[in-house]
Amino acid sequence: MTIDIEIFQTVIKMPESLKQEILHYAKYLLDKHAKTESSHEKLEQLHGYGSWAGQIVMSDDFDRPLEDLKEYM
Repeated sequence: MTIDIEIFQTVIKMPESLKQEILHYAKYLLDKHAKTESSHEKLEQLHGYGSWAGQIVMSDDFDRPLEDLKEYM
């Protein structure tokens, strides 16, 4: 049984008031999904691969042990 058929069989048994709530929630989910998809696409367009190149700089001694942690080594 597919999810579509299972949803249909469940909803068909519900009273009209619950069917109305299901419809409202389904429309809300579709709208939310559409907004999420479009925001992800915009983010990918604005911040593509390599867009942070040259923006982050590490010091030369980045991986040198810290003096404060010598007793733990």
